[in-house]
Amino acid sequence: MKPHSPVLRLENLTIGYDRHPAVHHLNCIVARGSLVAVVGPNGAGKSTLFKALTGELPPLQGGYRLDTGPGGIAYLPQQSELDRSFPVSVFDMVSMGLWREIGPFRSLSRQQAERVRAALAAVGLSGFERRQIGALSGGQLQRARFARMMLQDAELLLLDEPFNAIDARTTEDLITLVLGWHAEGRTILAVLHDLELVRRHFPECLLLAREPLGFGPTADVLTPENLATARRLAGEFDATAPICHRPEAEAA
Repeated sequence: MKPHSPVLRLENLTIGYDRHPAVHHLNCIVARGSLVAVVGPNGAGKSTLFKALTGELPPLQGGYRLDTGPGGIAYLPQQSELDRSFPVSVFDMVSMGLWREIGPFRSLSRQQAERVRAALAAVGLSGFERRQIGALSGGQLQRARFARMMLQDAELLLLDEPFNAIDARTTEDLITLVLGWHAEGRTILAVLHDLELVRRHFPECLLLAREPLGFGPTADVLTPENLATARRLAGEFDATAPICHRPEAEAA
């Protein structure tokens, strides 16, 4: 595959819940190997977009096209979506990143077990293999989830608030991992709230406020005018509004 060919096309995409849209008429093309921050106010539809891209939510209008090749997608949802009371060890949770290789019934080979331990070492969790995930701090748990994603070896990575509620050292370590994945040619989309972090590390940005306000170079998108518009639209959102319809000619 060509390094800068499209890995993702969003084509007049409208998605939501109970036929009420959370994101309207989104059009953009994400090139292979891009590093994109998805930003916007709370409730802007950022997480909803990721749920659509993973097949969890069907589009209300429009659609999207993926060309990820055999690597497919790896999705890191928000930590709040993980049941930390489930009795599973760190080693077993991370080994789930090999699901495509081992399936539901096969056990790990010696080589696969070594890959799990190597992933844990890469995120600074050597020696935590037998610890229950419920005993981990927020930062340690996020490191383990990154180790699991590492083993998935996906081409397109979707990270939903990957640095939320973790300590500064863990954030810097995990950003280093993300930048390393990007250097390998992987495509990364990350929902982020820290705009200074976005400006430092993410060359491209998608600004949402239930509708797209900008997509392109981060400096061009995160302008004071665009951010003010995003805050205004978030404040004006009407939860009872019907689905809007945009002619295909206008959406193109």
